[in-house]
Amino acid sequence: MTHALTPSARVSGLFSELYIGLMSGTSLDGVDGVLMRRHAGQWQTLAHAHRPFPAALRQDLLDLNTPGNDELHRSALAAQALVAVYAEVVTSVCEQAAVNPTDVQAIGAHGQTVRHRPDQGYTLQLNHPALLAELTGIDVVADFRSRDVAAGGQGAPLVPAFHQAIFGRPDATVAVLNIGGMANVSILRPGDTPLGFDTGPGNALLDMWCDVQTGHAFDANGEWGAGGEVREDWLADALAEPFFHQSPPKSTGRDLFNADWLARWLAPHGLTDGPLGDGAQARDVQATLCELTARSAAQALREHAADASDVVVCGGGALNGDLMRRLSEQLPGVRVGRSDIHGLDVMQVEAAAFAWLAWTHLQRLAGNVPAVTGARGPRLLGALYPAR
Repeated sequence: MTHALTPSARVSGLFSELYIGLMSGTSLDGVDGVLMRRHAGQWQTLAHAHRPFPAALRQDLLDLNTPGNDELHRSALAAQALVAVYAEVVTSVCEQAAVNPTDVQAIGAHGQTVRHRPDQGYTLQLNHPALLAELTGIDVVADFRSRDVAAGGQGAPLVPAFHQAIFGRPDATVAVLNIGGMANVSILRPGDTPLGFDTGPGNALLDMWCDVQTGHAFDANGEWGAGGEVREDWLADALAEPFFHQSPPKSTGRDLFNADWLARWLAPHGLTDGPLGDGAQARDVQATLCELTARSAAQALREHAADASDVVVCGGGALNGDLMRRLSEQLPGVRVGRSDIHGLDVMQVEAAAFAWLAWTHLQRLAGNVPAVTGARGPRLLGALYPAR
């Protein structure tokens, strides 16, 4: 998969099918969008754009993860603001690739997850796909997860089939570990149906703690946390969380791994989730949370993908050098590397997956993998919002 075309290839007549994928994940860092070209069954990345959330929108989306006053009104306004950012990203990728929006078959827009309760029969992604179609003039496919949940599934993860198409090998088992706000793994065995599930927190707790303690939205390259010490007793308490011991299919989100979880975990150790200052204890918490992400993912891989020769890491967590080091230490004998070396930038993978899912919808193909989500069978995912 290539990241850009040469200028001579940017002639509209050479494009066959064009799709845009948009992703805003539980990390709440903003929106990633990719413009994809599908030709002769192969996918190319033509352009990528990222837009961070305005601070007020980020806070609104974070607040909507927990019950509060006037939620319906606040959710509607947040969805409109979210789609305004989506539209900016769509404009950017089209301009980068010199593509007329009318030549794009569809946008796959995931929406922003604010509640994920498949145990209660629902998952909720804020979105306003009708407005996005109006703003961009492009057909929009959205609401990918609810059909799988209606069929008894988790509604997540939805990316293993895409991972199989992009990263699967005919001669070896490959695991793809996506580390966004939460972490999920896809297990790709030659000639077999892909498997996948959430392994636990990814960056969400790390970013939350770093923000409170340092005022920075994330720990760049993991350097602040790398100066701390992993407290094994703290880590053991965290790993006692029942989610880590559930068998797949399983999925999670900020409904579980949130500020309340962090406070409950810290309290027995005489700590609060308030500012401690840039001292040793604060860094020790960060180091232990980083080890929690690495160890819970590695534990899942050892249990369910012991035959994997490679672990391909994508998502924002792949940019955390300390986290990548910890993963490698936990998986001796396995090649742990970023998705970049396999042809797709770490921040493009999930958005590309939703471009692919938009294509499956238009082709009337099932987008879920029942063995992954636990649904009663293959289902066509998403709903179409025509631009005209």
